[in-house]
Amino acid sequence: MKHLKVENQSSIHYPHRSQMSAELRRIPRTPVSFGLMYSGISRNDVLIGDGTVIDLSEGGLGIRGNQPVKVGMELTMFLYLPDGDDPLFVLETSVAWTAGSLFGVTFKKLSLREGNRLRSFLRAQSVPKM
Repeated sequence: MKHLKVENQSSIHYPHRSQMSAELRRIPRTPVSFGLMYSGISRNDVLIGDGTVIDLSEGGLGIRGNQPVKVGMELTMFLYLPDGDDPLFVLETSVAWTAGSLFGVTFKKLSLREGNRLRSFLRAQSVPKM
């Protein structure tokens, strides 16, 4: 699953934006588009889904997923960053909001290595393209 593309514009439309608490975010999100896989436990069943990361920050990300999640659910994720390296593994996230197939998660715990890789990727996205 290496369908990777980074978007330059903030053209992403969020239905029910007021439900997302976007105004409460401490860290602005960068619009992106790349694949991910996520898993968690829902009512004693294992939930496994995939989708597209639509925005990203050091504190969390927005996702368009193929499996429904609930606010407060804890998920583990593999992010397929377009840098060509192995997937970025995020052990602990928490679902912050949902709106249909869209949802947002906050990072609860990132390893030092993964945090550095994420910050490096975000810095590269903020450099103007010539």
